[in-house]
Amino acid sequence: MTSTRNTAQRREVIGVLSGVQGFVSAQDLHALIVKDGGQISLATVYTQLKKLTEGGEVDVVMTDRGEALYRRCVVDVHHHHLACRSCGTAVEVDAPELESWAHDIGEKYGFGDLRHVLELNGICSTCQSN
Repeated sequence: MTSTRNTAQRREVIGVLSGVQGFVSAQDLHALIVKDGGQISLATVYTQLKKLTEGGEVDVVMTDRGEALYRRCVVDVHHHHLACRSCGTAVEVDAPELESWAHDIGEKYGFGDLRHVLELNGICSTCQSN
């Protein structure tokens, strides 16, 4: 595994992303960084988000429109999310039944070292009320 350099851009992305509640798009994150006085290109934000996602430091979910939304991981173990398509609010979901099912499917077809992503999205109760 290669080590990741702790560059100024990386620290800037992590710093601003850590202050965001819920999931945020790369474009919105870039706008927040610029608003805070940061000087970073949108392309660099995408690059840093990709590296942080690959390193497990950032969660990513896809909206039903195909847009990637990002959030700083608050849990260090494998987990899933239920995210609001309207406001980006997210909750972590514990799904032991899914983990068991994934393991069983892997065994059935002779696969090991399984990895999976479960993306659940809907409209939260607050957005439904509005």
